[in-house]
Amino acid sequence: MKHTLEKNERYAVLKLEEENLNSLVAPELKTFFVQTAMDGVESLILDLSDVKYVDSSGLSAILTANRIWSDLNGSFVLTGLKSKSVEKLIEISRLDSILTIIPSLAESVDFVMMEALERDLNSDPETGV
Repeated sequence: MKHTLEKNERYAVLKLEEENLNSLVAPELKTFFVQTAMDGVESLILDLSDVKYVDSSGLSAILTANRIWSDLNGSFVLTGLKSKSVEKLIEISRLDSILTIIPSLAESVDFVMMEALERDLNSDPETGV
């Protein structure tokens, strides 16, 4: 799986450098999500700007990431949906109502940082929860 990972203090950006997010890539991507979460990444932005095709196993991988970061009380954002076919698949499968999809990487970073700030403000200072 070709990708880049840029880690920051409160989030990481995973740019998938594949044209197809399919059954050949999805299992490795799911494993990568689990490992990234175990490494302590609070929130993840998945940049699909190079992806032109997604199949059901790719959607499953995306949903896995969404569940992982939801369970961690973090943020998971999908960005860079440039392919009309990928956008259409997400709409048809009604995942646009479940996933946080933000058009640009800059807006995604702003969103993730605002959610982190909100979590900090709402946490109990004594317990950190």
